Amino acid sequence: MRAIVMREFGGPDVLRLEDVPEPGPRGGHSLVDVTLAGINYADVHVRDNTYLAPVELPYIPGNEVVGTVDGGRRVVGLTRGGGYAERALLHRRVTWDVPDAVTDEQAVALALQGNSAWHLLFTSLRITEGESVVVPAAAGGVGSLAVQLAAHAGARVIALAGSEDKRSLAAELGAHAVVDSTAEDLTERIVAAAGGPVQAALEMTGGVTFARTLAAVAPRGRLAVYGFAGGEQASVPARDLMERSITLSGFWLPQLYADRTALPTSMRALFDAVADGRLRPLTGTAYALGEAARAHHDLAARTPTGKLALDVTR
Repeated sequence: MRAIVMREFGGPDVLRLEDVPEPGPRGGHSLVDVTLAGINYADVHVRDNTYLAPVELPYIPGNEVVGTVDGGRRVVGLTRGGGYAERALLHRRVTWDVPDAVTDEQAVALALQGNSAWHLLFTSLRITEGESVVVPAAAGGVGSLAVQLAAHAGARVIALAGSEDKRSLAAELGAHAVVDSTAEDLTERIVAAAGGPVQAALEMTGGVTFARTLAAVAPRGRLAVYGFAGGEQASVPARDLMERSITLSGFWLPQLYADRTALPTSMRALFDAVADGRLRPLTGTAYALGEAARAHHDLAARTPTGKLALDVTR
């Protein structure tokens, strides 16, 4: 079968198309004929060897796929690598039938990014109606879904994005206010847009953006961290948290894979929201399988909006 294989760590050019053997049988898993493989920032961290879990080379990246099993049943699921390929193994606990009302392009945005957005908001931050919440990268995969989910929950969403087009899109998705994420006075802009310090915030950039976002959080507020896309991990003195009674939590979706209720609950809610029109996954570019390196170049440049995927049929 065709697959994207990494034989070394490095830039996008280490992603090369090769012919490799199909995955062998494994207990509790199904072999899926992959249609679309989702592209995520986690794949970038795998590629440059900064991922939260160790990776052994050679390695096939990709942590979510949409495809068919049993002669045509459409499924979406999460993998621990192996997604950038014509066939992949999915464990039954993290595999879900795709409803007829949900397209493949919508489904591939839900397994990793949709579940992440849902649990960041409702499990980590526990947002409630009327609270203000900061959502970074608001036109991206996780961010665009988080804007909509938070707005429908009655929160006042302060959306961060680096371009005018992306900020306009975030406003269309339901953001109460939009802020330029590249501004040096980011803290002040967030506070002004929210009408005061915010009760909750998501953070996935790291570095100075982390510090500026944390500074905008109100006493007894909450901040959930789920990435460091800017390449610089952040740290914060415990004293700073204690002085304002800030709750700082980390989030990594694979910690929920073994939970028998967490992901089934969120997937059901996400599917229902897409089916009835309350949630609109933004479908971005679908690259041919052999264009994985170009897809990673584009992702690093932060030019795309919505969900990027590899069309494994091409």
